[in-house]
Amino acid sequence: MPPVFAHGRLRLYLLKLLDEAPRHGYEVIRLLEERFQGLYAPSAGTVYPRLAKLEAEGLVTYATEGGRKVYSITDAGRAELADRGGELADLELEIRDSVSELAAEIRDDVRGAAGALRREMRAAASASAAPVEDASWAAAKEELRKARQEWKEQARRAKDESRRAREEAQAARRQAKEAQERAREEVLRIASQFQEQFAKSGGMLGNLAGSWLGGTAATARPGDAGAPTDAAAGAAAPTGAAADTAAADPHWAEDLTPTGDPARDLDRLLDRFRDDIRDAARDHGVTPARLAEARAHLAAAADRIAGTLRPKR
Repeated sequence: MPPVFAHGRLRLYLLKLLDEAPRHGYEVIRLLEERFQGLYAPSAGTVYPRLAKLEAEGLVTYATEGGRKVYSITDAGRAELADRGGELADLELEIRDSVSELAAEIRDDVRGAAGALRREMRAAASASAAPVEDASWAAAKEELRKARQEWKEQARRAKDESRRAREEAQAARRQAKEAQERAREEVLRIASQFQEQFAKSGGMLGNLAGSWLGGTAATARPGDAGAPTDAAAGAAAPTGAAADTAAADPHWAEDLTPTGDPARDLDRLLDRFRDDIRDAARDHGVTPARLAEARAHLAAAADRIAGTLRPKR
């Protein structure tokens, strides 16, 4: 029997099922069996360890209800699902193919059983000069009728499942494309907001915001308009014990799993950077003095990061 899910694909499909609604483990197993029209039912030993691994990775969470763990997808799980929209569409096609192959195997088994039964019936008929339709003969014919009916039903269900899988795959492709467009628009909107906000505060990050929007790494340098002076940089830089306290957290943002695309990973780091600053401002407030000091820190950070991204001479 061919594998129903390729390596790593059951994990993705579990995220899809939990994105539809919170479910407990037995409900996930039953739903998979329904999706495959009874042709495939994963064991508890297959589903529960994968749910536990998704929970350990922060992609799902659970709450105990009536003594059962009810799993729900997290924002991180939805983000991975959106990132792998194209892969999910391919998975729907793979499921359709798996259902078709399982149905074909069942159909072949039924045909083989029916053929063997017909041969036995012919042999029984030829062995008797005047065959009499007794109870065993009637039972054999009834068994053949049921086998044919079962084959027809399995073929119909496989055809319906194949059609539904094609429709779901097409819908998944459309949703993935829409999600990518929305993500792109959101990045452009946030970058535009950064540009407007910091332009009102003196334009210290105007060049950095422009690089996000236009794709160039413009860098503020000492002496340029809006660049921090040596005095401002010195005032903003902590020394001694303060410098040790302000040391960068070596584990900052390490929960962001690399995607394999450095440019995309940089965008995600910038999003985390923005969120951390907004959270701090919301929790502790912003005064003119803090704004001036934050401006100097941001200008220095922009200059240093842009210098890192420029080709070395």
